[in-house]
Amino acid sequence: MELKWLLCATLLVFGIVVVQAHDGEDDNDDVVDIEDDLEDGIEEVEELKPEASTPPPAPKVTYKPPVPTGDVYFVETFDDGTLIGWVLSKAKKDDTDDEIAKYDGKWEVQELKETKLPGDKGLVLISRAKHHAVSAKLSKPFVFDTKPLIVQYEVNFQNGIECGGAYVKLLSKTPDLNLDQFHDKTPYTIMFGPDKCGEDYKLHFIFRHKNPKTGNYEEKHAKRPDADLKTYFTDKKTHLYTLVLNPDNSFEMLVDQTVVNSGNLLNDMTPPVNPPREIEDPNDEKPEDWDERPKIPDPDAVKPDDWDEDAPAKIPDENAVKPEGWLDDEPEYVADPDAEKPDDWDEDMDGEWEAPQIANPKCESAPGCGTWQRPMIDNPNYKGKWKPPMIDNVNYQGIWKPRKIPNPDFFEDLEPFKMTPFSAVGLELWSMTSDIFFDNFIICIDRAVADDWASDGWGLKKAADGAAEPGVVGQMMAAAEERPWLWVVYILTVALPVFLVVLFCCSGKKQPSAAEYKKTDAPQPDVNEEEEREEEKDKGDKEEEEEEEEANEEKLEEKQKSDTEVGNASQEEEEEEEEEEEDEDKKPASEEEETVNRSPRNRKPRKD
Repeated sequence: MELKWLLCATLLVFGIVVVQAHDGEDDNDDVVDIEDDLEDGIEEVEELKPEASTPPPAPKVTYKPPVPTGDVYFVETFDDGTLIGWVLSKAKKDDTDDEIAKYDGKWEVQELKETKLPGDKGLVLISRAKHHAVSAKLSKPFVFDTKPLIVQYEVNFQNGIECGGAYVKLLSKTPDLNLDQFHDKTPYTIMFGPDKCGEDYKLHFIFRHKNPKTGNYEEKHAKRPDADLKTYFTDKKTHLYTLVLNPDNSFEMLVDQTVVNSGNLLNDMTPPVNPPREIEDPNDEKPEDWDERPKIPDPDAVKPDDWDEDAPAKIPDENAVKPEGWLDDEPEYVADPDAEKPDDWDEDMDGEWEAPQIANPKCESAPGCGTWQRPMIDNPNYKGKWKPPMIDNVNYQGIWKPRKIPNPDFFEDLEPFKMTPFSAVGLELWSMTSDIFFDNFIICIDRAVADDWASDGWGLKKAADGAAEPGVVGQMMAAAEERPWLWVVYILTVALPVFLVVLFCCSGKKQPSAAEYKKTDAPQPDVNEEEEREEEKDKGDKEEEEEEEEANEEKLEEKQKSDTEVGNASQEEEEEEEEEEEDEDKKPASEEEETVNRSPRNRKPRKD
């Protein structure tokens, strides 16, 4: 058994040394390369490697442009390689320096840099730190009536994202809409899509609501999603963004066909669509005698006579004693004897030179140096400044609030879904990161049509990415190709459990059962005889214990019985003694008669 544990410990230590040696190689370039240390082991492992470690080729996914399966208001795949139908903005941004005010960011139609679907193209934001604006007309304006609105498109942050957005704007239908002058102030109905700056990851859904009383528009923002959105910005994969807006005012926001946020336009927007019925009177003022204090100092309280406000919080400890060996005459710091004045020291300019101070070496072996002072402790008599206790304010009136008055701007719009119609879709963005990829836009009224479009477009990308990604075994093989020492780890990982199973489960000699011995005249091993003797001994000990218990119980019963008999015997003896005394009184007379009768003189002669 000791040999077994020794072999197990040796294997474990060897595996740990391999891993730790590799970690040391990564942390310190001066450490000897682990491949040199394990050269002999690797040569043996190389013989065990399969001849062909290259994983089988992934199944090929052929790209086919998606085709809408129903009525749509807008679709775009960019697979023709052009921006036909799209208008690049030539506007300038207001209140901005002329150098960056122009919308001169560059757009191009390209494939993904690491595409798995040759022929699949999209719109790419090329420039960084510039304003970009591009837009396109819908086939027909979208009017909010009794049909839902579905907006869907794909985004891939090929280089990640530092600060910037990838949201779309649905541009309101207005008589003066000019796509050539599309800019940040161009009226829109809905803004939807991802946006990030710093560590703030957002998925916007904003709609502009028209006040029916004033005619002014106000932006309404959906609540923030509870889901963690960071992965969608950092994994450099293509993600599908979907907005579903229903005539019953409900909405859903999906990423990769998974709902990440949902709500109702009446209840889950900020600020609310409908203003409150009542508001606080802006002209109301708090009365001067209004008392908002729930507690006040007790006016009848008096400071106690023994209250000492001047007592210090800390006092010297009178029980403290100066440690033995304290060097009172030695300073705590002394001038450095090895210091020398610099050659360029000018006493006229720099003043008189003084050596720097260092800790007094004589104090290192002593409990302390310099003037000893008693340590300070808390003063038990310290009470601080006296303050009267606080009591309930009988004049407390609560926190004052202005009175409520009817809201003169109140209105109630129970159908905020019926927004301003829109007639164009646009991207108006600023980004500090380039190569943002957009693809497969669709705007429709049928959820099934959008799902089919997603399956034929984004679903194909997802399938291609999954097919191209190697499995766990493939990833391990590729890692071992780059770092051959990993073969040692793999072999140990597989061999060690198998070795332990064989060692502990299969290495022992199988012992024949007792039934098999009964079938033959073969003698049983000594181990079994010893076990039987131990069992018999245990059995005999158990029987002896039971016999002792029975004997003790019998003795107890006999003792109780004897005690009872003794009591009865004593009583009988007393009765017998009384009877004997009575018999003794009658005995003399009877004895005399018997003597006379037995005397020879009184016997009658026997007749022959």
